[in-house]
Order: sequence, then structure tokens, then C-alpha cells
Amino acid sequence: MLPQVVLVDGAPKCVIRPTDKKDLDRFVRNGKKWLQAGNEEAKCTYRPADDAEIAIWKNAFALHKAWGGADETFFGIPLGLPAEAPAEPAAQSEPSA
Repeated sequence: MLPQVVLVDGAPKCVIRPTDKKDLDRFVRNGKKWLQAGNEEAKCTYRPADDAEIAIWKNAFALHKAWGGADETFFGIPLGLPAEAPAEPAAQSEPSA
């Protein structure tokens, strides 16, 4: 199956590559708590990924494979930051002497 984007209230949440529709439906059902991020009224849907979203998925998959991960153990990647975790600037570290 081609990569799919899971949407929460119309906003892209993650890009995944399920093996079939049954796998996709199971992910949406089982991942609902994470997908909704505390908003139990949020509606979860999905659509085929566009070219930019497929590129994100392929990059994450390549990183997974680079460390020796098996093809069948990689499922997907979140898109953007979760609503409850504001972005923080990267801490400056001092070089070791």
C-alpha cells in the first residue's frame, strides 16, 4: 500500500505505510488516543500522501534502514510537533576539551 497521511480534524498528524486497508484501519483505531492528543471529539481520517509527505516518509525509512532496521519493522513518522509540546530552541553545548 502507498504511504497514507492520517489527519486529525483535517490537519496532517503522521505519514504511515500500512500493508493493507485492514492494517490502516487498525492503526487509526488503536492509535486514536495518541492521534487525538486529548481531544476525544477529534475526527481521524486518512488520505494518500502527497509528494512532499512521501519524501518525509522515505527519509525516515532510509534513516531506519541505515542503522540496520528491517523493512517490515518501520511503519511511519509523525508530521510536525505535537500540540502539547511547544518547540524549544536547541541547547548550545560546549565542545569537550
